[in-house]
Amino acid sequence: MTTIGLFVLGLILICVGGDRLVDAAVAIARKLGIPQIVVGATIVSLGTTLPEILVSTTAAFDGSAAIAAGNAFGSIICNTALIAGLTQTVRPAEKVGTASIAWRSIFFFVVMILLEGYGILVGAFQRFSGMFLLAAFVLYACLNVRYAAGEEEEDTVEGVSIPKQLLILAGCAFLLYLGANLLVDNGILIAQALGVPERVIAVTFIALGTSLPELVTSLMSLAKGYGNVGLGNIIGANTLNMLLVIGIPATVAGIPLERQTLAVDIPLGILVMAILFVPILVRKRSSRIQGILLLGIYATYCMMSFV
Repeated sequence: MTTIGLFVLGLILICVGGDRLVDAAVAIARKLGIPQIVVGATIVSLGTTLPEILVSTTAAFDGSAAIAAGNAFGSIICNTALIAGLTQTVRPAEKVGTASIAWRSIFFFVVMILLEGYGILVGAFQRFSGMFLLAAFVLYACLNVRYAAGEEEEDTVEGVSIPKQLLILAGCAFLLYLGANLLVDNGILIAQALGVPERVIAVTFIALGTSLPELVTSLMSLAKGYGNVGLGNIIGANTLNMLLVIGIPATVAGIPLERQTLAVDIPLGILVMAILFVPILVRKRSSRIQGILLLGIYATYCMMSFV
């Protein structure tokens, strides 16, 4: 009963944190005239990816670095196929600024393909690849600053205190981290009691648990009419999953790779991102069919993982 109670408490903290995170991020975007999708891909995605980063880094220091790969790629699949699939099924994105999406999509696909090739050749993500990913994160941050000025802006509003909203963002990020930890820790205990294997726990329970901030943030964004914040959050969070959730543990201890990670998880991550973003780049909007297809892929993935 204690485990279930802590699990529910974690869910409540994530819901509260996700709700206020969206409001604070949109307030900052409107104050500075920054596109919602840019805020979603930077500030919001960094806050919602903190659980994955901290869980994987802690696992590396505890000698369980292998969990990091399942957590990172499982979260990418979960973010795209489940979360984006759900939001696009409920309300497909319209009038998406392709200038904000295009270079971030290209960056994601290039790094993912490089990771797949390196993993096949070496069989692990060693310290060298970890340092490369951290350097790529610095490049990604610089590109966000560089291109933000050229992306379409929104009308600015008055009466918003930036320091206050930043404090709210920090507090919400902490609530998301605390809530995700409670969910993951107690969810793993429940899964282990049911006899679920470690890799399945990593790519499903841990990945889903640490992706709940993205889920709640995307749903809250949708409910409040800020769909582009959720879409930007997905691509930003997925990119940070590659660069930091893999990069930090790989630099600390190296990450051994299982055959299914290279044969299934990474290729599937590339596939679902292509299904989501390629039509958006071409048509500047998404469709409900994409969302339904992504949800079907995620359901199949989970069933095959357990089988």
